Amino acid sequence: MATETLLEFRPATGADVPFLTALRHATMTEHLIRVNAARDDASQLARILFQFEHAQIVAIKNKDIGLLKAYREPGQWYIAQIQIVPEFQGQGLGRLILDKVLTQARSDNLPTVLRVLEGNPAKRLYEAAGFRQTGQDGVECIMSCLPYLLIPPPARNPKP
Repeated sequence: MATETLLEFRPATGADVPFLTALRHATMTEHLIRVNAARDDASQLARILFQFEHAQIVAIKNKDIGLLKAYREPGQWYIAQIQIVPEFQGQGLGRLILDKVLTQARSDNLPTVLRVLEGNPAKRLYEAAGFRQTGQDGVECIMSCLPYLLIPPPARNPKP
């Protein structure tokens, strides 16, 4: 079965906050340290709860493996967060999650915008998907992808 069909998305609830807190610490601490950003529990919780109504838990076979927080704004789609537990990183899942939003943006004929911390390796994923840096806000790069500039993911050789 193709990996794409294994991804499950469901709305996050208050019961997911402990998972999201652990996910945030596991995926963001090193990047927050690098840019000297707040990483105390209150700051982490505030980030988790920001636009929480748009948070979707990403799962594979009912195992929670990540978060997608994206939503439509006037004139664009905005990706606030994509996070994947470390043990599932590097398997192309980030691109699949990203493509879910880009496909919707293309359908709506709208650009997609996101912010990524300087030095975060996720920036390479965004560039490979067609995002280009359009600005800088402190320690964050602002990136945008126009709906007609979407780059298809590279062909993946199935594992035997």
